[in-house]
Amino acid sequence: MVNNEKKTIHPHKVISGFVLGSKRLFDFIHNNSVFEFHPNSYTNDPFIIAQNHRMVAINAAIEVDLTGQVCSDSLGTIPYSGIGGQVDFIRGAARSKGGIPIITLPATAKNDTISRITPTLKPGAGVVTSRGDVHYVVTEFGAAYLHGKNLRQRAEALIQIAHPSFREELLAAARQFGYLEKR
Repeated sequence: MVNNEKKTIHPHKVISGFVLGSKRLFDFIHNNSVFEFHPNSYTNDPFIIAQNHRMVAINAAIEVDLTGQVCSDSLGTIPYSGIGGQVDFIRGAARSKGGIPIITLPATAKNDTISRITPTLKPGAGVVTSRGDVHYVVTEFGAAYLHGKNLRQRAEALIQIAHPSFREELLAAARQFGYLEKR
């Protein structure tokens, strides 16, 4: 059961900047004192987000390259969505006492024919979250902790959570780019 009792700020409240859904959802929210709406300048402020201890931010990605750059808003040059508050919540959770910022994605797309852990982002893909802001990347094959790691450590960790059928290809790319050399 979610009751928000563990929140450090706004305990017992659902804080939101907007809502989208069915009439049933709107009827539930209407005049419900549990819900508070604030401008996005408040809800997405990393310093406000960080005030919640043990904040966990889970954000989706379209692809992550071997250095940890995250694209979540485009398929190459083709827009897919807006960037939303991903960076705000990643940074807020990172600053939160005991917080955990997570990027998650399925390891593959198109019936396991495309790896979503990639040597490089597609040409024209937007970097929504920089490699310096990424802490955890999670696929169905595990979690990679990247924060503070060098390129070799990042590439090795991401290859381990890629779909097994793409690991050799990713390893070859990491070697080609010089990521696996000890520096």
